[in-house]
Amino acid sequence: MPRKPKRGRSTSTDKDQVPRLPPSFFAHAEIVEGGRVVRAGTKVLVNDRRGRPRLANPKQAVKLRIDHDVLEHFRASGPGWQSRMNAALRKAAGLSSPGK
Repeated sequence: MPRKPKRGRSTSTDKDQVPRLPPSFFAHAEIVEGGRVVRAGTKVLVNDRRGRPRLANPKQAVKLRIDHDVLEHFRASGPGWQSRMNAALRKAAGLSSPGK
């Protein structure tokens, strides 16, 4: 029974079989010599990020120790309690809301 050909990389070195790459490929390529990046590649796409755009001042996650009864008070108010707690802290600090 004949053997199936192995899948994977071709070991052919015939340069007639290698596809020609356009000059734009090399203009945006990353150059590496000896495992070190000599020139970083440039991005071709202007907006290649997915999802929501990043905020100028994103909220930060912090570990904060709060009295149990204060935490329960805000949690008992239902979904959105973190935003209400943030608003209460802004008011106590004398800060205006971020959209104003």
